[in-house]
Amino acid sequence: MNTMKQYQKWLKLFKDDKELVKELEAIKDDPKEIEDRFYRELAFGTAGMRGVMGYGLNRMNAYNVRRATAGLAEYLKMTPGEKERGVAIGYDSRNNSKEYALETALMLAARGVKAYLYDDLRPVALLSFAVRRLNTAAGIVITASHNPPEYNGYKVYGDDGAQVGPEAAAMITEIIYATPYEDCIPMDEETAIKEGLLEYIGKEIDDAYDEMVLALAVQPELLKKEGKNLRIVYTPLHGSGNVPVRRVLKKAGLENVTVVKEQEAPDGDFPTVSAPNPENPDAFELAIPLAEKVGATVIFGTDPDCDRLGVCVKDSEGVFRALTGNQIGCLMLYHILTAKKKSGTLPENAAVCKSLVSTELATTICKDFGVAMYDTLTGFKFIGEKIQQFEDTGEHTYVFGFEESYGYLSGADVRDKDGVNASLLIAEAACVCMHEGITLYDRLQEIYDKYGYWAENVHSSTLPGKDGLEKMASIMGKLHESAPEKIGDFKVMAVRDYLKSERTEGGKVEPLDYVKSDVLYYELEGGHWLCIRPSGTEPKIKLYVNTQAPTMEEAEELNRKLLDSALEMVR
Repeated sequence: MNTMKQYQKWLKLFKDDKELVKELEAIKDDPKEIEDRFYRELAFGTAGMRGVMGYGLNRMNAYNVRRATAGLAEYLKMTPGEKERGVAIGYDSRNNSKEYALETALMLAARGVKAYLYDDLRPVALLSFAVRRLNTAAGIVITASHNPPEYNGYKVYGDDGAQVGPEAAAMITEIIYATPYEDCIPMDEETAIKEGLLEYIGKEIDDAYDEMVLALAVQPELLKKEGKNLRIVYTPLHGSGNVPVRRVLKKAGLENVTVVKEQEAPDGDFPTVSAPNPENPDAFELAIPLAEKVGATVIFGTDPDCDRLGVCVKDSEGVFRALTGNQIGCLMLYHILTAKKKSGTLPENAAVCKSLVSTELATTICKDFGVAMYDTLTGFKFIGEKIQQFEDTGEHTYVFGFEESYGYLSGADVRDKDGVNASLLIAEAACVCMHEGITLYDRLQEIYDKYGYWAENVHSSTLPGKDGLEKMASIMGKLHESAPEKIGDFKVMAVRDYLKSERTEGGKVEPLDYVKSDVLYYELEGGHWLCIRPSGTEPKIKLYVNTQAPTMEEAEELNRKLLDSALEMVR
């Protein structure tokens, strides 16, 4: 692609947009910046679009939002009746999210597709719920999840409430790239409302959602009894979780919730954190002193679109410790299975789902309870697909799913990660522990003592820009070409190549029944494993390192050794 030609084309095409012209003319003597903005079109895939905000082909802006929406509208119109069913639209607290959401709604209206737009920011789960509740043909969320402030994104959902799969994403992408920008003129808001092509969603969906989430509590009576005694500190990290998380916790009987005031109000600049990511322990720097001041037992934090939940608990020394996504997921899983088994409500055909890069500790727990475990590719849409499969076949009853990246879901009425649902679940688990005279940290140690110690680590290498993408492709290409016999001192027992859809062990090759994906998974001697993949939403290569041992100290030492060896292999 001729980047300078595309740069000049944008200046000419959007010459009436003074802000655009000013921004692009400011980089006229910066060929590197021009190249980064115009060397490709902003990628659209199963995770939709995500990128740095600004003007250019490879940036998040109103013009790319309009064009993507026009492409989606034409895709929906290929099936009779879909445009009448319409599209539900949600957005979070990021800069421009509200504006992009309205642009989306008005672009759909211009193409004759009805838009249902939330009247204010909402978590991702509420959009997924609305798609299913309103029976719309699709859904869209304007968010970049936990990315830094300069990012925004555009996620597309199917009528099942899960993000669209690879086949649909490929078809939508083809239509988007064939759509000229000059054909993407949105309808004005007044006309869209008058013609019945824009309808705002409000409290009625919120109420139905709250009722659904509260029904997922497995010990609601204990919640009401002990909930008033559990002290929680919560931070929404300037995002969309503030209102719904607190509202649902209060309805469940959890009255002692203190919010981190500095992080309560929605703010797309996220001024109190380097990145609004509850995976990062630094996100709790303001919450921990507050928790110590008010005597809290547990700390919650959700990201801007409230699909991820981070948790801090007091350890045996009384010091607040941030849990990993795997630890949180296993605490929730053990709580759900234990409570359901005790009450006799655990289905005989119960099934749990997790991403293949999440801990095998969860698999061991499920085996103990006689519950089926299914691994999926990374991306909660694949867990959503499993939920739908279980419903269609009746083979299993879904009870829980999680990803190590702090995403959890225990119900089937939402098909994406749900920070509100997760907040209620971990609060309930904390109440059960309090009733037994122990803490969540104590419970975690019980789980380790019973099922074994696992140490997990995720290492990300950031490779931004065109050069970074080329380097990532080169690294992954070389890794796919040849499988090592050993990674450091760790013998490779088998290799799963999800791009080739095959597993190789001792020279024997067998097929893998997964959608093709650029993922390599090394099964190592001793039950350890390593997984390498490029991120689908950020310019990063990610290494997932999991080791197990009789003690946590041994597991962590093995983890450090394996990570060092894996990094050397990647280099």
